[in-house]
Amino acid sequence: MKIGFIGTGQITKAVVIGIIGSKLKINKIYISERNKKISRNLRSISKKIIIIKNNQEIIDKSNWVFLAVTPKIGRKILSNYTYKSNQIIVSFISTIKMKQLKKIIKVKAKIIRAIPLPPISLRKGPVPMFPPNTKVKNFFNHLGTAVEIKKENLSLNFWSTSGIMAPFYELLNCMSNWLIKRGIKKDDAQKYITSLFVALSQDAVIKSNRDLKNLVKESQTPKGLNEQGVKELKKAGIYKSIEKTLNSILKRLNKV
Repeated sequence: MKIGFIGTGQITKAVVIGIIGSKLKINKIYISERNKKISRNLRSISKKIIIIKNNQEIIDKSNWVFLAVTPKIGRKILSNYTYKSNQIIVSFISTIKMKQLKKIIKVKAKIIRAIPLPPISLRKGPVPMFPPNTKVKNFFNHLGTAVEIKKENLSLNFWSTSGIMAPFYELLNCMSNWLIKRGIKKDDAQKYITSLFVALSQDAVIKSNRDLKNLVKESQTPKGLNEQGVKELKKAGIYKSIEKTLNSILKRLNKV
């Protein structure tokens, strides 16, 4: 199978690296030259990866086409290309809905919306996708865990939670910097904080069949440090702010 990517940003980079490290049988991976640094870096890791300057040529050569440009660029350029009805087209563009994509593509190709996150380069993490499609599901299951969603309006809820990725990293950065200010070496601080949250996440995944509120309860002892942490953050409105932000992101997605 031959696949092509329109747009060569960080998500394309992560997906391509994940593919190269997977058992997927991909013969050729065509990428655009738009980001020369990323495209050249990717080309250096595998002979399967070929840089093509012309986006239409990428589409013409590919069985599957991945749309990985920003919404602004997508609305500007994607309708200028000619697609094939026998192609599978996977859009990574969060704020262009299916109705708009069909107008852009024009032909009756299989169109799937998906939002992979950077850990896909490690072949880890969920990949929400709409609508369900067996071939695309199998593809993403080689790169993480495909989550099929039957209704587009429901998929927007998953899209919204993906907007908390950068805030999560900022939390790690904040805690790491707090340690550094107190005399801990930067490498040690970052290693401790990132390892701590990996362990907590893995524990949560193992226990994911249980209500998460049980983890909150079990991680506290009466008058202990974690009880203090939860109480003070609740009092400060941190968790309500997270919910408010999710609602705001969802409102934005519903508008487009």
